[in-house]
Amino acid sequence: MTDRAATDRRASRARLSVPSRRGRLSRLSAALRAGLSRPLAEDGDRVAYWIRHVRIGVLLSEVAALTVVGYVLLTDDPGRQSPLILGLAGLVVLAVPGLLLLPLPAMMRDSRGPMLFYAWALGATALVVIGTRADGGPSSPLDALLFLTLAYMAVACPPYGVVAVGSVMTLGYFVVVELPGITPSGLFFLAILVAFTVVCALASSSSWAAHDRQVLLVRTQETLASTDPLTGIPNRSAFLRRVSGAVSDAAWGHPSVVCLVDLDGFKAVNDARGHAAGDAMLKAVGVALGGAVRETDTVARLGGDEFAVLADITVGFSSEVLAERLRAAVAEVGRAHGVTASVGVAEVEPGDDVEDLMHRADAAMYRSKTAGGDQVTALGC
Repeated sequence: MTDRAATDRRASRARLSVPSRRGRLSRLSAALRAGLSRPLAEDGDRVAYWIRHVRIGVLLSEVAALTVVGYVLLTDDPGRQSPLILGLAGLVVLAVPGLLLLPLPAMMRDSRGPMLFYAWALGATALVVIGTRADGGPSSPLDALLFLTLAYMAVACPPYGVVAVGSVMTLGYFVVVELPGITPSGLFFLAILVAFTVVCALASSSSWAAHDRQVLLVRTQETLASTDPLTGIPNRSAFLRRVSGAVSDAAWGHPSVVCLVDLDGFKAVNDARGHAAGDAMLKAVGVALGGAVRETDTVARLGGDEFAVLADITVGFSSEVLAERLRAAVAEVGRAHGVTASVGVAEVEPGDDVEDLMHRADAAMYRSKTAGGDQVTALGC
C-alpha cells in the first residue's frame, strides 16, 4: 500500500471519528440538561407539594436572616458588627417573600421550577460567602448557612443539580473566603462541605428514584384499572369516561359517535370449541375493530361479547361509514366460525347524559340483532 493511500485512510478515519465524538458530546449535553432541569410536577398534588416547599424555604430564609441580625447585634467583637452583613440580611428579609408572588403553579410544571431553586441557591451562596468574608473569614460562624442552603436544595434539585450547587458553594467559599491565605480550618471546612454535597446528592438520588417508582406504580395501577385484562383494550369504566369527555367536546362543535358492537353467534363458538376458542375470538375481534378505526378513536370491551367504539366524525368519515367498517371487520375475522356483529349507532349531542346516550346506542344495537344480526342501525337522540 502506498504512503498516499495510508494517509488517505488515516484522514478518512479521522473524519469518521469527528461525528462520533460530537455525537457523544451531544448525548452527554442532553443527559446533563435532562438531569438538571427535569420538571418538578406533573399533577396538582405535586404542584401543591412544591409550593409548600417554596413557602418553607421563604420561612427558613427569614429565620436565618433574622438570626444573622441577632448575631451581629449581640456579638461582643465590634469588628464583627458589619453594616454590610446587616444590609445583606435586611435584603433577604425584604426580597425573599417576593418569591411567593411568582406564578409558582405554572413554573413547577416546566423547567422554570428547577431554575427557580438553582437561582435561589446561587443567590444564597453569594450572600453567605460575602457575609462570611466580611465577618472575619474562616473564623466566622456564618458559613454554616451553606449547609442549611444545600440541605434545603437537596430536596428540590436532582442529583446532578445538588452536585452542581455544592461545587459552586465549595469553589465560592475557597475563592472568596479562603484566598489569598489558606488555613487548616478552612481546608477542613471545605472537606466537610464536599462530603456533605456527596451525602445530599445520594439522598436526592434516592428521593427522586422513590418518586419515579411511585409514579410508575400509580400509572400501572391506573392502566390496569382501565384496561380489559383479556383483550388489552380499554374497559367499560375507561370508555364511559371518554364518552363523558366527548359530550363536553360536542358543546364546542366537535361531533362524535358511539357504536355498540354485539357479536352474533358467539355463544356457539364457546359451546362447540370451548372457552379458550371464545377468548381467542374476543381478542381477534378487539384487534379487528382497532384496525377499522383511527388511532385517535377508542375501542373498548364493555363485557362479555359486547364492544364499543367512540370516534370523531367528519364529512369523509361519517357515522355510517364507521359502523359499516366495524360490521365488515367483525364479519371478516369471524367468518370461519359464523360470527358476525350487530351494530348500534348513536351520535353524541351537546348536553347528552352519558347513560341516555349509551341507552340509545344499545337500543339501536338491539334492533340490529332482532332483525337477524350482521346489520347496522342508527337512532337519533
